[in-house]
Amino acid sequence: MFDKPIFDAHLHIIDHQFPLQPNYGYLPANFSVADYRQKIASLPIQGGAVVSGSFQGFDQAWLLAALKQLGPGYVGVTQLPASTPDDTIIALHEAGVRAIRFNVQHGGAESIRFLEQLGLRVYDLVKWHVELYVDSRQLPGLFTTLHKLPAVVVDHLGLSKAGFKYLLPLVEKGARVKATGFSRCDFDVLTAMKQISAINPGALLFGTDLPSTRAPRTFVPTDLQLILDHFPDNIAAAICRENALALYQPTVQ
Repeated sequence: MFDKPIFDAHLHIIDHQFPLQPNYGYLPANFSVADYRQKIASLPIQGGAVVSGSFQGFDQAWLLAALKQLGPGYVGVTQLPASTPDDTIIALHEAGVRAIRFNVQHGGAESIRFLEQLGLRVYDLVKWHVELYVDSRQLPGLFTTLHKLPAVVVDHLGLSKAGFKYLLPLVEKGARVKATGFSRCDFDVLTAMKQISAINPGALLFGTDLPSTRAPRTFVPTDLQLILDHFPDNIAAAICRENALALYQPTVQ
């Protein structure tokens, strides 16, 4: 069914051995590296991006432990306060972290008012890009700042049909978009992916979004099959691996 290598550009590891903070009263169930490996056992996933959730705040210990267990094909996407020293950022980069996340949707990350300052600083230091968990209806208020950032990724296809028209101009300017969390979106995801890919075949990044915290349903292999069945082989390969490898630059590809 799936015979080509895949890079999972969006996954979460939730380890209750490390501190978690309730987000609007929500705490996810444990989802260990072993749980993740079991879930993807039928798929040829050979690397991925482990993403910090709102409930993990600024803690780095869980992420570093997960990356060590998963191996050098995996990278991290973390959340940091604006006050983080340069040497801490450099150390995280050396440990495999490749991006900083701002969670506009659920909070738990640094305030969006630090987006420009922190986004530019981490790029200058270690070439990290910025990842945004944001409803695309909110994008117009961020356009001025986003256009100043060297590299931006928007999670979960921007979530919103009403805001999708604001996402496409960002793609035209070079933003990437995660083809993840399909059940979170209130629109036809295949149509949306085709529109994005038509603008820039290098824009889409497939990810499982496991364990799909707070989503209406969890990832299922047919989500991946939707891409494999409806895009030419070269574009599907780009969405499922090559675009992410070019962006995240894992130690092992």
